[in-house]
Amino acid sequence: MLNSLYPNEKLTMEKAEERFMKENRPTSIIQRLIRPEEIAHFVTYLSSPLSSAINGSALRIDGGLVHSVF
Repeated sequence: MLNSLYPNEKLTMEKAEERFMKENRPTSIIQRLIRPEEIAHFVTYLSSPLSSAINGSALRIDGGLVHSVF
């Protein structure tokens, strides 16, 4: 049984990300996926004394996704 057939193309992570952003996330301000190390840096910051003034906030790390009806 054949479930799917894909063309023989060299799809790099960069090309896959570019295609995903073009087709699914056109409203992202940074126009790319968030890298794991960016999330790690954010968590490190929140766990450090530098973030002592942040309290009880729900902070989003979404690449600046802008919701729109268009």
